[in-house]
Amino acid sequence: MTSPKTVLITGTSSGIGLAAAIGAARAGWTTIATMRDTGKAEALLKAAAEAGVADRIQVKRLDVTDPASIAACLDEVIAEHGRLDALVNNAGAAHLGTIELMSVDDVRAAMEVNFFGVVAATRAALPHLRATRGRVITVSSVGGMVGQPFNEAYCAAKFAVEGFMESLAPVAATVGVDVTVVEPGAVASEFVANLSLDLPALLAEVGPYAPALEGYITRTRDIFSHAQTPAEAAAPIIDALTADRPPFRVQTSEWARDFVATTLADLDGSAVQTLTGAWVR
Repeated sequence: MTSPKTVLITGTSSGIGLAAAIGAARAGWTTIATMRDTGKAEALLKAAAEAGVADRIQVKRLDVTDPASIAACLDEVIAEHGRLDALVNNAGAAHLGTIELMSVDDVRAAMEVNFFGVVAATRAALPHLRATRGRVITVSSVGGMVGQPFNEAYCAAKFAVEGFMESLAPVAATVGVDVTVVEPGAVASEFVANLSLDLPALLAEVGPYAPALEGYITRTRDIFSHAQTPAEAAAPIIDALTADRPPFRVQTSEWARDFVATTLADLDGSAVQTLTGAWVR
């Protein structure tokens, strides 16, 4: 009897990661749902029970910023299941600010979780994925294609993810591993709530940038009032997980497709600057 395929998903305590774990389990995959703090697994376990897939979901600790944690988790997966067929890089962290008001260490921290965590997890998983002719699916963002005001560190990390994966994809294909990046737009999830912003205090601290930040926040609140649900945003992840030939790049909504399209033929950058400049005026 063939063993069920196994997928490891990072950052599954909430939002897209939680929805992807439920979706993968529903699709019949043995799902290793990882998170930095397994004490936050209650919402996932409740959703799994409600969906009738609790027997296909296993929660494990994995901190993408800690190579030892990644290695230990993968060792356990191989020891317990004998294979890894897919890695879904989902763990990430929002970071709002502009460079004059951030430290370089703030930028490094954003890169660590959003970019280097992806690199480290992918590097560690590849030998196992070569063995199964598996796939790497990475949750990027429309912010990996279009730079956005007050998201300099976050967008820099997501741009790096896009370049890394686009460069890796043809090389990985030569050893039978498919690579896909998934680009969500606005998603109604704890990812945004986790910014934990005291907006009046923040506006008071940003000095000459206060009018621009206030404009950006107004625009962002409007966008997120029409956001996708995490399940809607996770659906393309499951499609990429189960497709015979997954695409390299996929957006999670029509809005995201239109937004990303702005940059694809914008040779001098004026279209993007006109678009995003309006957000801060």
